[in-house]
Amino acid sequence: MTVSKTNIDGVLIIEPRVFGDARGYFFESYNARDFREQTGIEVGFVQDNESRSSRGVVRGLHFQKPPFAQAKLVRVVEGKVLDVAVDIRKGSPTYGQHVAVELSADNKLQFFMPKGIAHGFAVLSDVAVFQYKCDEYYHPEAEGAIAWDDPTLAIDWRIAHSEALLSEKDRHHPMFNDFNTPFTV
Repeated sequence: MTVSKTNIDGVLIIEPRVFGDARGYFFESYNARDFREQTGIEVGFVQDNESRSSRGVVRGLHFQKPPFAQAKLVRVVEGKVLDVAVDIRKGSPTYGQHVAVELSADNKLQFFMPKGIAHGFAVLSDVAVFQYKCDEYYHPEAEGAIAWDDPTLAIDWRIAHSEALLSEKDRHHPMFNDFNTPFTV
């Protein structure tokens, strides 16, 4: 696997080594030893999640508050999404900045986000099946989020605002400057 750093400390793009031939392809989607050796990060994933969404769906920008904060490793197994990580760690030199990467079934890229990152994605294909590994269990009482369309963050979701399909919950998150981050560095 190839690991690429981004401008946000700890946010990584991972390209697995894919073996393909006339029959199809094979790759290790996750190997704890290789992940630790290549990234220097020791992470114990405890929960895998999967979602299926249609074109225009925007999910996010979500996080879990301490003590239940989550690191995530995400990928797309069908379709294509724009995946976004926002640094919400007060005191970080990249606080309020974001990284966006296109994840697809074709490119097989993965995106790792440490704790203290708000995460979201927009579906760019007709359908997308999205999988993510988390190092902490889901705790509804620890849910946190910021508005996906916050002008301060200036994220180009590659979806027209009028065409974005949101959950009722995702329509009402606070703007970045109006929320009190529970993360500091």
